[in-house]
Amino acid sequence: MPPKKPSLLERLTGTLEMEDEIDAREIKNINRPANEEPLNDEPEEARPEVFGETASDQWLPDSEGQLTIDVYQTPNDIVIKSTIAGVDPSDLDLTLTNDMVTIKGKREKDEDINSEDYYYQECYWGTFSRSIILPVDVEADAAEASMKNGILTIRLPKIEKVKTRKIKVKGF
Repeated sequence: MPPKKPSLLERLTGTLEMEDEIDAREIKNINRPANEEPLNDEPEEARPEVFGETASDQWLPDSEGQLTIDVYQTPNDIVIKSTIAGVDPSDLDLTLTNDMVTIKGKREKDEDINSEDYYYQECYWGTFSRSIILPVDVEADAAEASMKNGILTIRLPKIEKVKTRKIKVKGF
């Protein structure tokens, strides 16, 4: 039976359904001599099981989430905004240098739910962090952070650049 032609979406995204991935590996090995080992694109332990294992089972249990952020400037400040709903402000750890900000925290589940009981599980629960390299130097001592309606806002005053001035050279 000839392999199924990929759909437009599969061609655009480069993804194939699991069944098609197996067929693609087999197709690569069709013209290989019998005395050569078949081609494997990935080690045996890295291949997901076709049956019995859900996508959520493939995630590492101790993986750390990464925050989504907006970073923009005003005339005087660099502003970082991030949605961190469900996190108590006292559970946040902000570290700041003149050129980098790191946000760390943990979002705790408020009830224990068996994984088999989920229909969808898209929210991230657990530890998260994000480091942001700043486009300009900031005054770390004057930084302010606030949280309102689940939005963390960090305001970082820019360090004023030294103005250029001409110096007259005196002769002796």
